[in-house]
Amino acid sequence: MKNIYTITSNTAIAAGVYCMELRGDTSLFARPGQFVNIALNGFYLRRPISVCDWDKSKFTTIYKVFGDGTEYMSTLAPGAELDILVGLGNGFDVDKAGVRPLLIGGGVGVPPLYGLAKRLIAAGAKPIALLGFRTPEDVFLVDEFKALGCDVHVALSSEGKRVTDMLATANECTYFYACGPDGMLKALVTSLDIDGELSFEERMPCGFGLCMSCTCITKSGPIKLCCWGPVIPKGEVIV
Repeated sequence: MKNIYTITSNTAIAAGVYCMELRGDTSLFARPGQFVNIALNGFYLRRPISVCDWDKSKFTTIYKVFGDGTEYMSTLAPGAELDILVGLGNGFDVDKAGVRPLLIGGGVGVPPLYGLAKRLIAAGAKPIALLGFRTPEDVFLVDEFKALGCDVHVALSSEGKRVTDMLATANECTYFYACGPDGMLKALVTSLDIDGELSFEERMPCGFGLCMSCTCITKSGPIKLCCWGPVIPKGEVIV
């Protein structure tokens, strides 16, 4: 569904990473892990961005400047209005978490796990969060995860450590949720014995299955990530 949202803040929180808060109708925000598709003046294609968190009147998205579109987004000031498709994609299933879920995020795959952690804790779970970044300048949301009550561990690739190096913590976990680069996600599928769900990053120009550019192959056959993803059960991922 298309709606108009008003930017209330748009600030840098790490190297090239911005947090944008928008006010408007959030009635279609159902599950953590869903995404929005943002129309930008002067750009033909919308930009798909994950949802970090939301409440009854606003939502937050965190994005990294990768190209001209996100560079333009970083210049938008409070008060600007954006045409946004919301309620897109299949999010994480909170009901499968168990008491000790493991959250694994890499870079800009971290934001949707924050909203997930918030709802897991509200349901009585005690999440462990493994967050991976390149350098100390790239780190964000760590303090926010800790403030929620998560047991947080950080890996920096500049120091020779990856989130996959910290999987010993999974021994006590009941289920896992992950979002990040394909290489990281596929490594988790082969490294973790517990069941879980993985959110894949892909370009989704239309957001509702028409352009088919986000098609990926699962064990059950081809799917369009913008509709049947971006969250895929571990058992469907081909490595």
